[in-house]
Parts: sequence; structure tokens; C-alpha cells
Amino acid sequence: MSFDSLGLAEPILRAVHEQGYTVPTPIQAQAIPAVLSGGDLLAGAQTGTGKTAGFTLPMLHRLASTPAVRDARGRLPIRALVLTPTRELAAQVEESVRNYGKYLKLTSMVMFGGVGMQPQIDKLRKGVDIVVATPGRLLDHAQQKTLDLSHIEIFVLDEADRMLDMGFVHDIKKVLALVPAKKQSLLFSATFSDEIKNLADRLLNKPALIEVARRNQTADLIAQKVHPVGREMKKDLLIHLIKSNDWHQVLVFTRMKHGANRLVEHLLKAEITAMAIHGNKSQSARTKALADFKSGDLRVLVATDIAARGIDIDQLPHVVNYELPNVPEDYVHRIGRTGRAGAQGEAVSLVCVDEDGFLRDIEKLIKREIPKEIVPGFAPNPGEKAEPIVLGRMVIGAGAGRGGHRHAGGGGSGRGGDRSGRGGSGGGSRNGGGSGARTGSGGNGARQGTSQPARAGGSPSQPARSGSAPAQPARSGSAPAQPARSGSAPAQPARSGSAPAQPARGSNASARPAQEPRRDANRAPAKPAPQGQRNDVRRDSKPAPRLTQPKRSDS
Repeated sequence: MSFDSLGLAEPILRAVHEQGYTVPTPIQAQAIPAVLSGGDLLAGAQTGTGKTAGFTLPMLHRLASTPAVRDARGRLPIRALVLTPTRELAAQVEESVRNYGKYLKLTSMVMFGGVGMQPQIDKLRKGVDIVVATPGRLLDHAQQKTLDLSHIEIFVLDEADRMLDMGFVHDIKKVLALVPAKKQSLLFSATFSDEIKNLADRLLNKPALIEVARRNQTADLIAQKVHPVGREMKKDLLIHLIKSNDWHQVLVFTRMKHGANRLVEHLLKAEITAMAIHGNKSQSARTKALADFKSGDLRVLVATDIAARGIDIDQLPHVVNYELPNVPEDYVHRIGRTGRAGAQGEAVSLVCVDEDGFLRDIEKLIKREIPKEIVPGFAPNPGEKAEPIVLGRMVIGAGAGRGGHRHAGGGGSGRGGDRSGRGGSGGGSRNGGGSGARTGSGGNGARQGTSQPARAGGSPSQPARSGSAPAQPARSGSAPAQPARSGSAPAQPARSGSAPAQPARGSNASARPAQEPRRDANRAPAKPAPQGQRNDVRRDSKPAPRLTQPKRSDS
């Protein structure tokens, strides 16, 4: 089968042949006729198989076959909208639209954040047929009424699985409220999960279903390999692989942005040209890094998962997982940057003992075992034990079980918590249970041990954290301290659902912890105080002022 047999217009075929393509990929061979028929479509294929051309070519054909009708002001209406999760992917899709539609009288533009809005507004005023956008900037324009989506004929969600992962489902619903109900809707996705099908059931009208490969399957043309390595030897192993194998174009993945920056610094010290691309970089820096990498001026591009979506480089030979992803599906997306359009590719993963669990999850997902090869001089220490992996405020990995699954505080009463351990009664502890305790069980905000009232003759209870009033210790020989009445601030363990005995941040409460009174060994034990009188106050002293519990700012 060739593109000539798919029924595309001659100007489109001419542009496709100029790009060097003659035979469609499996996803293109099935998707193009389905889109040309005018119905909705849900299509899934592994990364690197040509999904972009699968919807851009028939979209251009349909728009070119029916001329646009100008509005009352004589402007061209927006007739097709493509939503992508990242800026890089939006730029890549819009570039494909321009390349394949170069001989058509259709105009297009890309729209994303990180750059000024005025140039985009100027293009919209001139009129465009096709807009490729990220959800955030598109909704910004809609809010400022600088674009009109009421004439949309074709609506495309590209990388729909990543849209869900990034939490764009609500933005998608907002966009759908702006476009006509009667339109052609297309969902294209690299991975094809049950969640995608559920989304399609809500958004698509009796769609055709195309799935050209097993779910989450990696391309056969990609040679996958794992190098077990010691935790502290990853950077040196990466440098060794690049120099010894004479790699000149390497895409390296890290989990976190700061990890990407640190790796780039290490590579530059080894005289290897490298740049990082992630969400904290300006759009101009991301564009320059990607352009230099594509041209070959940059030897190594270090990227995070989200920023790498849309990196489409012909004949990219090497992808390195410097850190394995904690989401197995991301592994499929990562290595799909190589081995594209029928080319050979190599995917290498540097795995330390902390990531053994991630590797098992990935092999379970792709239903194959990845070959393992130890590089001489970089073998992991047999006695090295797994340590927790910190991702922001969360700890994951094989070593997380020993230190506890750390979310920053928060728990039972639904108010959440912070790193200080404040939280509702129930969860939120870093190690062990209790009401917001950091270590062990205990009362509200206690750092260690318990905050039970002290027994006669015993040591005083552990003071609560700064800002809360501690429990008064009972004197030797006296009756056990009674729980404080409402309005005081005892270190009594919080009941389920109750607010912790901590003042709100910014509170004006100036309660200072009372000092334990000195004990006189020759003095007789104090008699139990009459009812209503505190028995931890010296009889010849004035009663301590009653402490009022400060009101919580979130109550």
C-alpha cells in the first residue's frame, strides 16, 4: 500500500513525497481512511509510528475540500483545533501541518504559554484555519475573547494519555464547552489504557476504534539494555558510555528538574556538550536546546518526561534512562523517542538497587525481560542496600518501606497537614501512627514519644511543637493530672476528627511553656487540691492565668 491509494489530494501527496515518505505506517493506513469518512476516531499506537501524520493528512484534505466561509467581519474562522499536552509537541504538530499543507491555501498557527500573547493575537486577527495549542494558553485567549471556537469542524486530542496524567481533564471539558457539539472528534494516544477508553466514551460519538499494536508494547526495532550500576557511579558510567562508544546524539532522561541540571553540570566538566530541557526553563532556552540537539551541535540533551513529549528527531540513535521512571508507561514513551519511522535505535537504562522495583514493573508492563549487562569497573556493591527515592514531598522506591511512606503530614479530619506533622487525628505521621506525630504515637504535633499526662513522680510529658502549650507536669505524690477543660491547651491526644492542639500560623497567641516548679526534698508532698483548683500550682502563689486555645485559621 502507498499513500497514493489512500484518497488524499494531490497537493498533499506531493508534500508527503517531498518529505521522503511513500508507504504509510500501520496506524496511518487505518486512521487516514477513517478520518476521511468524517466519523469520530479513537486510535492507539506505540510511540514513533507516525500518529501525527495519521490525523494531519486527512484533516488537511477535509479542510481543503470545503472552502472556508468568512464571518461578518470578513475574517477566516478557526476550523480545526489540535490540543497537545506540551509546548514542544504543539510546535512539532504545527510544523507537520505546515510541511504537509505547503501547497494548500490553508493557514495554521501554534499557541502555547511562556511567550507573549500579542503576536498570537495578531495572527488570530488575520484569520487562521488550524490552531495547535496547549490547553492553558488556549483558555487564556478564550477568557480574553481573542479567539472564537464556535466554527470548529475537527477537534483533535493528541497524546490523550498524557493529558490525563497531567490533570488536563478539566481543561478539556472547558474547551469542549467552547466548541460546537456537532464536529468530528479524534483521540490519538501512544498508550491505550482503560482510562482513555472511558474518556472516549464521554467525549466521542460512536467512534471507530483502531489499535495497531498491543497496549504499551515497545517497538521491535529498539534494542533495550540494562546496566546495573552503583548508586554513586551513574554519572561516571554515563560519561564512560558516551566517550567509549563515541555517541554524538544522546537523549538522557531524569525524573526531576534539579537532577537534570546537576547532570548537565557534571557532563560539561567532562567536556561533553549538554543542555537541560524541562518546565523551569524559559521557552526560548527550550527551543534553542532542542534546535541545537537536532542540528547536531549539542551532544547530549537531558530532559524530564513531560518536556520530552514532542521531541521527534529522525534517526535519533540513543536514549538513556539515567533514572528509571516510577510510572512504567513513561518508559514506553521515553524509549519511543528512538527507533522511529522504521529506523534502528538503542535504549540503555542505568539501574541502581533503589530502582529494582521500577524495573520489575516495567518488565511486567511490556511483558518481556530486558537484557542486563554489567560494565566492568562500574558493578554495584553487593552489600549496597536500597534507599528511599525522594520525589518532592513523597518518598518512593524499594527503600521507602524502612523509613515509612512520607507524605508531609495531614490526615484524619480531612484538613490535611504539613511537614511539621500537624494534621487531623489519624494519619499524617512520618513513622508510626498517632495524631500528626513525627515519630512514634502521640498527641497533636508531638515530635517524639507520647503526650500522655505525666504520672505521679514520673518525668514530664514531651513538649509540643512551637506555638502550642505543653502539658503541666504533676507534682510528686499528687493525683494524676486531669484532662484540661475546654478552652485550655493540653497535650491530650486528639480525638478522631478533632482539630489538633496547635495554633494557626500567624496567630497572635503568645502562650509560653510553663517551667516545672522546683521541688524541695524536705517539703511535705502537697495535698490534693480541692475540686476546681489546680494541684500543680504552689499554694502560696497566685493561680496561673487560664490559657485560651487560639482559634484555627481554617476552622
